[in-house]
Amino acid sequence: MSQFAAQRVLVTGGAGFIGSNLTDRLLAEGAFVRVLDNFSTGYRKNLAEAQKSERFELVEGDIRDRAVCDAAMEGIDYVLHQAALGSVPRSIKDPATTVGVNVFGFTNVLHSAVEHKVKRFVFASSSSVYGDEKTLPKVEERTGTALSPYAISKQSNETIALNFGTLYGIEVIGLRYFNVFGQRQDPDGAYAAVIPKFIGRMLSHEAPVINGDGSYSRDFTYIDNVVEANCLALLAGREACFKMYNVSCGSELDLKSLYGILREELSKYDPAVAELEAVYGECRAGDIPHSLGSIARAEKYLGYRVKVQVAEGLQRTCKWFYSKC
Repeated sequence: MSQFAAQRVLVTGGAGFIGSNLTDRLLAEGAFVRVLDNFSTGYRKNLAEAQKSERFELVEGDIRDRAVCDAAMEGIDYVLHQAALGSVPRSIKDPATTVGVNVFGFTNVLHSAVEHKVKRFVFASSSSVYGDEKTLPKVEERTGTALSPYAISKQSNETIALNFGTLYGIEVIGLRYFNVFGQRQDPDGAYAAVIPKFIGRMLSHEAPVINGDGSYSRDFTYIDNVVEANCLALLAGREACFKMYNVSCGSELDLKSLYGILREELSKYDPAVAELEAVYGECRAGDIPHSLGSIARAEKYLGYRVKVQVAEGLQRTCKWFYSKC
């Protein structure tokens, strides 16, 4: 029997890309899952399979509303907090809303978890907290100055969580995601992540725009690795708590090479894609030039291992997106 059987888990932002994949995994493991989402960035279609289960509940509401948080927290054993406004560019354009959701909303959910005596609170942080720290690979104990309001919001979350762990005794674990990609990621909108945005344009026979000269690199992390890290964080011993962990593949891929791989994979389904050439634009404000995460701490305390390497993840992702177009 799964260790999640009979456990009651709240997934905030559960209609989103990462949250819905987490929800499906937990339901498959026998857990009761309640999702809290206001559908500002998530989609009901992402919960289509989950809603078939008798062990699923949906609470529609905003994490900035404490009463909504309390209603969603009733009877919950564990929290996987994924709800946030992502995107560095969006945070630069509208910092107040990003901070309102990501900091005040986060504090609402965490305080509610304390009041309802939740066993453990695992939350999504971000590689953006490393800011202008240039050392590679990124290690958890060494961060730099934040380069965007989004990064500031995630740094604040980590500080608040550790403070609540000290003050109230709630077990907290922060997971610093590195450029997550995979099925259900939204390719549309001004703030779409680079991989779904590239794929969406290429399948529409439009040239993708690479910000900068293509030399910026990322530690792209397939969704299954992130789901696994969250599950491991729920099950890890108490010695794993009150720490932050990189969740990555521990490898670098520059944007120019990424484009080449995607073009090759997608042309297997649509030969016309092979004729597309990327367009190069200006670098984006707030972007970190290079991102590579050490996973040594996650390996030691969580038992984390990379389940799906980048190449395989990109193959799976291209196949999934093509099947939906």
